[in-house]
Amino acid sequence: MPEIIDLSQEIFEGMPVYKSLPQVKMTVHNTHEEWDGIKNPTTKTPAVYKLEMGEHTGTHVDALNHMEAKHIGKSIDTMPLSMFYTEGICLDFSHKNLQELITSTEVIDKLKESNLTIKKGDTVLLCTNHYQKHFNTENWGKGPGITVECATWLGEQKIAAFGVETMSPGIPKISNKEVHHICGNMGFTHYENMINLDKLIGRGRFRFIGLPLKIRGGTGSPVRAIAVFE
Repeated sequence: MPEIIDLSQEIFEGMPVYKSLPQVKMTVHNTHEEWDGIKNPTTKTPAVYKLEMGEHTGTHVDALNHMEAKHIGKSIDTMPLSMFYTEGICLDFSHKNLQELITSTEVIDKLKESNLTIKKGDTVLLCTNHYQKHFNTENWGKGPGITVECATWLGEQKIAAFGVETMSPGIPKISNKEVHHICGNMGFTHYENMINLDKLIGRGRFRFIGLPLKIRGGTGSPVRAIAVFE
């Protein structure tokens, strides 16, 4: 039996979202008591929830059209499914502090230390333990992030994507906007708000799956990201 490790946050009302993105709202749209025609029920059991949230909620992947206006048309529904079903590796950056940058030199050193290589089409996950340390605290939005140079280097390795535990792949006002632009220009993407990356450290390669919803024209999508060890 394969071992499946869940890499996705729960989605719930009031969860933290990035800056001005839509807040998550959940309301009961239908109850079983309503469907069964029960008048004035003493309890109400949810049968259908109504969800209101942005595409970039919780663990999600960005579409290329999210990166810059010039990438119009490169929406989530047009991106090949092969980008979201790949081999994966995870590198340990749990020593990184708040708003500390990760460089390509450090990635290369971690690859050597872990006896791993990046293959074309890989998903590269960066474990910082930021979720465990700071989720839903005042420091949640102050996580580590990669440099512009590191994003370029990752793109040069022809990866499908990289993934982070933080709400942004770069550090806001330092490298985040530019990292997004590089992803769009070089044709790869990234996952944000991941969890359980520490459970992948030291275990080598795995199957990564992070399939998005097929949102017409979408700029991204929540995903149920998983790592599979056969």
